[in-house]
Amino acid sequence: MINSLFICHGGPTLVVEKNEYTDFLKELGKKIKPKAIVIFTAHWESEITTISSIDEGYEMIYDFYGFPKELYSIKYGAKGSTEVALKLQTMLKTHEIESRLDTKRGLDHGAWDILYLMYPKADIPVVQVSVNPELPMDKQYKLGEAIRELGQEDILVIGSGSTVHNLATVDWNVSEPKQWAVEFDNWLVEKVENNDKEALFSYGSLAPYSKLAIPREEHIVPLFIAMGSGQGNLPKLLNRSYAYGTLSYICFQF
Repeated sequence: MINSLFICHGGPTLVVEKNEYTDFLKELGKKIKPKAIVIFTAHWESEITTISSIDEGYEMIYDFYGFPKELYSIKYGAKGSTEVALKLQTMLKTHEIESRLDTKRGLDHGAWDILYLMYPKADIPVVQVSVNPELPMDKQYKLGEAIRELGQEDILVIGSGSTVHNLATVDWNVSEPKQWAVEFDNWLVEKVENNDKEALFSYGSLAPYSKLAIPREEHIVPLFIAMGSGQGNLPKLLNRSYAYGTLSYICFQF
């Protein structure tokens, strides 16, 4: 049983690209058909964990600038689920984790970019959840642990972020990955596959090129939440590829 996934959502153009990674995401969506999806997106930050609680369809948020016009016309018509949102909030409360509900925010690029590829019919309810990058990584992991029973109810938890996310280093004309990005991911993949939580919690001081790979932590936070919610399952690397020199396309199953 798959409790959770960590998925690198890449750049906004991913949704209209045709490559190894987009093919992978499309095939992954065919293999995993949950009753509902809870997605923690790096593009929604808040101090208190905030949960989308709507039953109707989401408004679209195009939280990027300067990209081709076609990206701003993409629609993803997934509905929400107040039932799942309340279930999630109850689980967090049981573990003394504060949360609140949101009835207005739309679906951001960190969520719809990958869901559009995985589930193009938009026929699975989606509950979007914020992240707080100020929390230490062990606390992020515990947040994931608090909701791991969702997997027993066929509700898939997705952490949507990136292992290497430094937009200042992206080169749109380069296909081969930069060595430092590969070395950072090598360290990360090894620690995840060996379930070395203590090392991972201190990745900032232990992993090579960590500050270059992760200048701000909002994009790696979803990895730790996904790890926690998949606790007890053997981690599995499902995909690893790169684009534009430093954009990492890694996917873990927990």
